[in-house]
Amino acid sequence: MFIGNKWVDATSGRTIPCVNPANETEFDTVPAGGNEDVDAAVRAARAAFDGGWKRSDPARRAELLRNLARNIRESRERLGELETIDNGKPLAEALYDVDTAAQIFDMYADLTEQFGGWRGTELELPVDYLKTTVTYQPLGVVALITPWNFPIEQFTWKVAAAIAAGCACVVKPSEVTSLTALALAELVQNSGFPAGVLNVVTGYGREAGEALVHHPGVDKVSFTGSTATGRRIMSLAAATLKRVSLELGGKSPVIVFGDVKLDRAVEWVMFGAFVNQGQVCTSTSRLLLHESIAPLFLDKLKEGAQSIVVGDGRTAGVQMGPLASAEHYNKVTGYVAAGLNEGAELLTGGGRPKGLNNGYFLEPTIFTKVEPHMSIWRDEIFGPVLSVKTFTDEAEAIALANDTDYGLAATVLSEDVARAERVVDQIDAGITWQNCNQMVVMQAPWGGMKKSGFGRELGKWGLEAFLEVKQRTRWLPDGGLGWYRPAA
Repeated sequence: MFIGNKWVDATSGRTIPCVNPANETEFDTVPAGGNEDVDAAVRAARAAFDGGWKRSDPARRAELLRNLARNIRESRERLGELETIDNGKPLAEALYDVDTAAQIFDMYADLTEQFGGWRGTELELPVDYLKTTVTYQPLGVVALITPWNFPIEQFTWKVAAAIAAGCACVVKPSEVTSLTALALAELVQNSGFPAGVLNVVTGYGREAGEALVHHPGVDKVSFTGSTATGRRIMSLAAATLKRVSLELGGKSPVIVFGDVKLDRAVEWVMFGAFVNQGQVCTSTSRLLLHESIAPLFLDKLKEGAQSIVVGDGRTAGVQMGPLASAEHYNKVTGYVAAGLNEGAELLTGGGRPKGLNNGYFLEPTIFTKVEPHMSIWRDEIFGPVLSVKTFTDEAEAIALANDTDYGLAATVLSEDVARAERVVDQIDAGITWQNCNQMVVMQAPWGGMKKSGFGRELGKWGLEAFLEVKQRTRWLPDGGLGWYRPAA
């Protein structure tokens, strides 16, 4: 693990196996950190923060962030390969994530230089004897708990914003995919950051994760993952009144109206359901399809899904890799069985692809004749499983889209721009797309409504999430009189 710019093993000496999900072989281990390791990391972060990092020049932070971006680009191939072996995603997607990470560190370098809150913004007041300025300062030591589906990207979203804000970080990556977090920590070490600004503790959520959330030296927890775990984090953080940001689950709809260009719409539906093996929080895994085009659309969708090349992510031409772990594979295939038991009809997929006898592989899977009470329609499956239901008119589509506990994302596909805008306005989701799908705009806010969490990442909203706002009011003795001003 990486604590105070030093590489250390877990105090307990225990380790966690790293398993390649494409062939089920153990190829490395990481330390299984616990309470003592977390405490050491938090103390290192606190020493860095109080020792001068919280008062560091934003221009200096920007310089360090750009150094890190450059080092990421120089390590592009190594990081991409490691991400694919550890997570399973196709190498092309892993390399895209590495490129995005470098861009995000550069973006936050620019934002920390441009942010006016460091100097303060003076308010216009209805009195002339007070001057009030609003300024921002770093929040403190932050715990950043990241998921296994986008290890490099999720590390970057949180770390780049927290460092730009002037916070000191303790990162706890998923025990399933910890290796690129450690590789990025090495690049942080080589980029000139002071000791303790970034620390990485690997370990299980119930041990290292909960120790971080409990720790009195942590000022904020930023978590991305399941809604169930987010609920647990909120309850634990309440004991010390920590600030919490949660980016949680989703069961997002894609609404396809009858006027779409069919081939293009089919591509967007497949991308929304099957990219990253469907292991995407914003995955549009509920297809709401206008009944007028349903037969032809489903024929094309079935053909398209069956043409997706599934295999080891390091193999050229592979478009979809394995699920990330044995535990998750069992969960997703359990939902496939549940869908059949509940009466849904399997249009395609549902089993292991031919020729792939090892690894956690699942065919792109599509269910039709799905009803709103079914678990495959209501629960976040987090795998390549798409559920389809038809609708007759706009009002029905909106009602079905909003009939969910979640509110993370939604997609509307229609050639009628006014209708797409009208529908998007009525859907309860924090992220919406029109005539596209799964487009991450790093300058825009990212987060959900309802049980999909609260708080926002990316853009200036990501920076502000790690800042405290402060009022500074000063008496101006030469100003006009207030009713409470002492008489001369």
